[in-house]
Amino acid sequence: MNIITSQPALVAFCDQVAKDEYITVDTEFIREKTYFPRLCLLQIAGENEAVIIDPLAEGLDLLPVFALLAKPDLVKVFHACRQDIEIFFLLSGAVPNNIYDTQIAASMCGYGESVSYENLVNKIVGAELDKGSRYTDWAARPLSTRQLEYALCDVTHLRKIYEHLRADLVAKGRSSWVREEQVHLADPTFYKTEPADAWKRLRYGTMRPKNLAILRELASWREQEARKCDVPRGRVLKDEALLELAVAMPKKSADLARMRSFDKSVSKTRIEEIFAIVERASQIPPSEYPQANKGSRSPENIVGALAMLQLLLKVKADTSGIAALIIAGKDELEEIALGNNPLSGWRMDIFGNDADLLVSGKLKLSLNPENKQVIFWQD
Repeated sequence: MNIITSQPALVAFCDQVAKDEYITVDTEFIREKTYFPRLCLLQIAGENEAVIIDPLAEGLDLLPVFALLAKPDLVKVFHACRQDIEIFFLLSGAVPNNIYDTQIAASMCGYGESVSYENLVNKIVGAELDKGSRYTDWAARPLSTRQLEYALCDVTHLRKIYEHLRADLVAKGRSSWVREEQVHLADPTFYKTEPADAWKRLRYGTMRPKNLAILRELASWREQEARKCDVPRGRVLKDEALLELAVAMPKKSADLARMRSFDKSVSKTRIEEIFAIVERASQIPPSEYPQANKGSRSPENIVGALAMLQLLLKVKADTSGIAALIIAGKDELEEIALGNNPLSGWRMDIFGNDADLLVSGKLKLSLNPENKQVIFWQD
């Protein structure tokens, strides 16, 4: 097994695989005790050679890897790549060029929404992953041969998966669909978490706008504190505490004492900051309140149209072998029912054009008398 721990070996490997058509890439990292992920292993496979790079090795500089990832004519194959790309973005300040995500590709080949790497290994490669090594402490040294073999399989199996999916997409005429879906992966803003938007990841339910404004300010403060101290968000304050603080709007220590979710070990300095944030946020004018997510209830005048669109979507999803949620979600269906179709590209081809015809009354519904399947047809 080729494990790279020296700079000359890393340079030589990167120079070699830079000549290939593609490389497969995976990372092992930990972030249970930190805000920022800590890269512990980096696995890369060219078309003929696969290696494990130890970023924790003394004196090892990953600059050759970053240069390799930036090479525009070299395809970089990942599976469910967001966290991997985030790590490279944090370390190098740049997003790899020419990314190919096999999870997206698999969704276009009928494997369903967000299919796991393990499932693709089973179905395409015909192999089983070593589940016993899944929860390895990748920062520990030395790692066992079994653990290293498990890590290396993440890029060696990925070669076969990539080649299989690529050929299948060409045969189905869907290669351009994958390119459309992967455009956002090259956008650096996709990997940035702005403190002002941190509240959006919380499950705040039907919170009043004023309380939502307080939640926004508290969540922004927590995000900045977690980054500054490099600790998980929950080490600063749990989600439950943020939500309760936004509703309770405490002004003094006695108010905090009545809160079930508030950690009594929070420092006096942070408690004073919380009081100041709640007080300041309470004065925000209504015109600056954040906009909550739309409710789950659809407008009554489009309920019938939504039911028909959902049926059409199911038919199109079954016919194409693509999960319905990948084609269009609830919000998109509502917009189509209201006459504001937000779809584009392959989604319009496979569903959006017929959806517009259906809403305008030009697409009819029928039942095939022979196989009892629902069919839509145009006059």
